[in-house]
Amino acid sequence: MASNKFTSLGRYLVRLGGQAVMTRPGTLVRFTSTSAKKSSGPLKLTLKGVGLGLVLGTGYAGYTFVTEGKPKAHLVNEKEELFFLDRFPSVKITRSIVNQTDKSGLKVTLFQYQTCPFCCKVRAFLDYSGISYDVVEVDAVLRQDIKWSPTKKVPTMLVKTPDGKFLQLTDSSMIVSVLASFLRDREQNIVELASFYPSISFMDEKGSKKADIMNKYFLMFKDGTPRSLSKETLEEERKWRSWADNHLVHLISPNVYRTKEEALETFEWFSDVGEWSDHFPAWERNLMVYVGAAAMWLISKRLKKRHDLSDDVRGHIYDALDKWTNTIEQKKTPFLGGKKPNLADLAVFGVLSSMEGCQAFSDCLENTSIAGWFYAVKEQIDRNRGRVV
Repeated sequence: MASNKFTSLGRYLVRLGGQAVMTRPGTLVRFTSTSAKKSSGPLKLTLKGVGLGLVLGTGYAGYTFVTEGKPKAHLVNEKEELFFLDRFPSVKITRSIVNQTDKSGLKVTLFQYQTCPFCCKVRAFLDYSGISYDVVEVDAVLRQDIKWSPTKKVPTMLVKTPDGKFLQLTDSSMIVSVLASFLRDREQNIVELASFYPSISFMDEKGSKKADIMNKYFLMFKDGTPRSLSKETLEEERKWRSWADNHLVHLISPNVYRTKEEALETFEWFSDVGEWSDHFPAWERNLMVYVGAAAMWLISKRLKKRHDLSDDVRGHIYDALDKWTNTIEQKKTPFLGGKKPNLADLAVFGVLSSMEGCQAFSDCLENTSIAGWFYAVKEQIDRNRGRVV
């Protein structure tokens, strides 16, 4: 078996045959064989901004996460394979977004909670990109419409493949990266693209089993990174996409469920915007609202402690939004992406839009300068979005 050499970036690494290989989200693992190179077929993908020859082997047992030379956690002997359905599941399509200008050729169905921050992030990308898609609104309590899925989390997406099967995509950032990569070069195979975002399992410091997607903030290119994209621009986009997932999103629940009254108000808004009364029986709608509000009010207290937030949770989100808007102001452009929103703009917008009808969002508009940027992104998205049928 050929030995491997590698290039890695960042702090969190994995041991491979005594060598360190990175696996932290938003980082890169790059392998190249030291033996004679063989053709990898017509699709030779590169990560956005850097080259990639990613080895997707099966031997994950015995790797060790290290930070500054100290063991932290272990990967278990599991790598989830891509999941396919031979037939589309027996579920009710809640609504369809049809864009007459969509030339992607994609047939996608999004299983979601309407106001989940991660689902909002995926919809922001789909709408801005002008993609037509179907939506299945999932009951957040019973989750009957995703019984077919190995994972019971949303968002999850089914993409129809050229051979008529349905490929499942799960992580929100991975979904965006796979589809964005495809849109840049529609000759690429969507299944092969998805295989470059493997899910690996590991044990954390507390002995709990965790799973994450490698490379989820990177785009894949068949013929190398476009010259129009600078290294700094690409790194900045990945940085803020990760920030939206790993910092900003954790400020949402403690704010929208801050009190019992706010929690109930939030779930009533969820019901209105998600049209729960139209899509679920009255008893199920009430179960989702009242049980959901009570549960999330309690959970938000634990989340506040987990993420080391003070009782002034509003102050934390104000600070985060100030950091974001200050960064854009320093660039002297309407968006982080310049004249047009990039994937980071869409990610931050998606997370924030999840609380648009809540008191917490109104307070953010009054106490930060986020409004100008937020509504500018919203205008761009609405302009490209298809019609609801």
